[in-house]
Amino acid sequence: MRPVHIALAVLVTAVWGVNFVVIELGLGHFPPLLFSALRFLVAALPAVFFVGRPKVAWKWVIGVGLALGVAKFGLLFIGMDRGMPAGLSSLVLQIQAVFTAVLAAALLRERPGRLRIAGMTVALGGIVLAAVDEGASGPVLAFVLVIASAACWGVSNVLTRKASPPDALNFMVWVSTVPVLPLLALSLVFEGPEADLAALRALDWGGVGAIVYVAWGATVFGFGVWGFLLRRYPASAVAPFSLLVPVFGMSSAALLLDESVSPLRWGAAVLLVGGVALTSLSRSAPSPVPVVSTPTPVLAKAGQET
Repeated sequence: MRPVHIALAVLVTAVWGVNFVVIELGLGHFPPLLFSALRFLVAALPAVFFVGRPKVAWKWVIGVGLALGVAKFGLLFIGMDRGMPAGLSSLVLQIQAVFTAVLAAALLRERPGRLRIAGMTVALGGIVLAAVDEGASGPVLAFVLVIASAACWGVSNVLTRKASPPDALNFMVWVSTVPVLPLLALSLVFEGPEADLAALRALDWGGVGAIVYVAWGATVFGFGVWGFLLRRYPASAVAPFSLLVPVFGMSSAALLLDESVSPLRWGAAVLLVGGVALTSLSRSAPSPVPVVSTPTPVLAKAGQET
């Protein structure tokens, strides 16, 4: 890769890592489901008027929008609102690579090789360490919600692989249109119109900045640049940079939110990042039956944006 493109890849992973800190700050301004809905609303508008029509079937746009936008981000924002630390969230979400590999084996008949199975085992060991650490010092329910969020991310990765979108930015913008109304409806039901109206009436520059960052920075800019890199270089050259996301996430949370990182958490980070590296970068054994054409899975490889 050219040096300027390496710098772009590192910049995107930094934006995605710091995004967890911004989410934490944004949750101080909005209820979690409302914040997630506003994030997708701003990501979709006005971009949807400039990216052209969807380049994949609507069923994939809707499916990924529900799995990624409503389920994954809804659970993540609720989990962080319930006390899951930003840095730890950026780390634990990487278990999505294991969920993706398991679901791809079950639904796409992509048999994992021995190296990938070893990677999943190592990554699961990291999750166990993180669970022990969080169970001793934080809310277990919040931890479980983020794990569930990672599982939903795995579902969206498999759906994205089936969709095979040729343009990551076009796909992500249209996907962003799907969760807005469901998230708003869920917010009205579970968070209440009073809480939503109070948050909107109290809107200040801090809240606006949080929405703009997670919508335009992490979503539009992040996926636009990542898709550009994936179109120019093999996924095997681009994907390893995504392992920098929890590094930026944990370090920025420590610097900006004063989150401590215990020895157990460092151990979990080493195991989880190492296991995800093996899981993501090793090749699956060939399927006995050709099930689906599998060009570069844009979001599955890119899948670090939050």
